[in-house]
Amino acid sequence: MSAVDRAIAAWGESLPDWLEALARACDRQSQNTVAKKIGYSGALVSQVLNAKYGGGLTAVEQAVRGAFMSATVDCPIVGELAADVCNSHQRSPWAPHNPTRIAFFKGCRNGCPHSRVEGGKDAQ
Repeated sequence: MSAVDRAIAAWGESLPDWLEALARACDRQSQNTVAKKIGYSGALVSQVLNAKYGGGLTAVEQAVRGAFMSATVDCPIVGELAADVCNSHQRSPWAPHNPTRIAFFKGCRNGCPHSRVEGGKDAQ
């Protein structure tokens, strides 16, 4: 059974476009390759496709839209930025040795409209 078929079976015919894009990517490449590209584990991708993931899907959706649907955000730090790269910067730990990472770390936690980390506008 293809990843698209599994996703439709789990989510129904009204499968969101980003989930279909994720499933199609898994059909073209391995699930683990796709998972690495969006910064998650193969197990999480499997759970999402099979509607069994218990966590929030917003960050996963943003990663998929950026990696496979060319979605971008207007980053206050660097301007236009792929949505999956934005997601990756939000999840990156503090790195005092790199001025760019410092700027992202602070920006993602100080009112960025795309942030879902503590202190961000859409923090969850």
